[in-house]
Amino acid sequence: MQRWRSLDDVPADWGRCVLTIGVFDGVHRGHAQLISRAVKSAAARDVPAVLMTFDPHPMEVIRPGSHPAQLTTLTRRAELAEELGVDVFCVIPFTHDFMKLTPGEYVHDLLVERLHVSEVVVGDNFTFGKKAAGTVDTMRELGGRFGFEVDAVTLLGEHAVTFSSTYIRACVDAGDMAAAADALGRPHRVEGVVVRGDGRGRTLGFPTANVAPPMHAAIPADGVYAGWFTVLGPGPTIGTVTPGEPVMAAISVGTNPTFSGRARTVEAYVLDREADLYGQHVAVDFVDHLRGMRKFDSVDELVAVMGRDVETTRKILGSAN
Repeated sequence: MQRWRSLDDVPADWGRCVLTIGVFDGVHRGHAQLISRAVKSAAARDVPAVLMTFDPHPMEVIRPGSHPAQLTTLTRRAELAEELGVDVFCVIPFTHDFMKLTPGEYVHDLLVERLHVSEVVVGDNFTFGKKAAGTVDTMRELGGRFGFEVDAVTLLGEHAVTFSSTYIRACVDAGDMAAAADALGRPHRVEGVVVRGDGRGRTLGFPTANVAPPMHAAIPADGVYAGWFTVLGPGPTIGTVTPGEPVMAAISVGTNPTFSGRARTVEAYVLDREADLYGQHVAVDFVDHLRGMRKFDSVDELVAVMGRDVETTRKILGSAN
């Protein structure tokens, strides 16, 4: 799959394509339906399938400081898009100038002159252009003028709930990882670099990897979770951890109230493995919520509960295999 950092990367000999447009944060089941529709149409037309997304999130430019919690990094979005069969992953820098494009300019300058679209596949609630003035009807009208088709797709949902990034953020924020996974089609992932913590976990017999996520990452509610821990990228085995191999982990999110902590952290105790993971880029996939975060009366009580958390994690993830 090709990855374009802007439309300046479009080759000079570029032909026609089928395009799907959106932020695609999460690349959830609704997004997958949309992307798959574009990929299928592109195959039928024998042209590339292009996914166009934006960075930063449009809301951060429209209303600075309102960036929503991010479900997936751009790199992760590209990986998931490639798995769905996308040929080109194109990131448009969302700037104040871009925000001022009228719907007509948006379609003519980007979709027609630069990308030569044969068809555009979007959600049926899609809006575009200055002040979101363009709608699916606007896109169809412009498509008739410039010679491309528009496929507006009603996004997938279940039980009267439409799968959306907003809905999934709410699930993550509430710690409902099962509902988040159902809408995503996979467990919610938080990526980050392993940094040094206070080392307390090791003294308790449960050494943890302290994961520092990127800004705006969607972090689950405080509590303890069962999940998978993966060192990302190719590379040599680190201790007994192989990069790319998911391993069981009990994950703590919160401030360590038993020790009067203040900083909110994501810490993963990796089961049955030993490794010096400092500096590694890792992923934590949250599968199930085990319990809330609370202050214990003694360290011994905390250690006993942590032991039960580990055994519960083992049962949950073992049954998931």
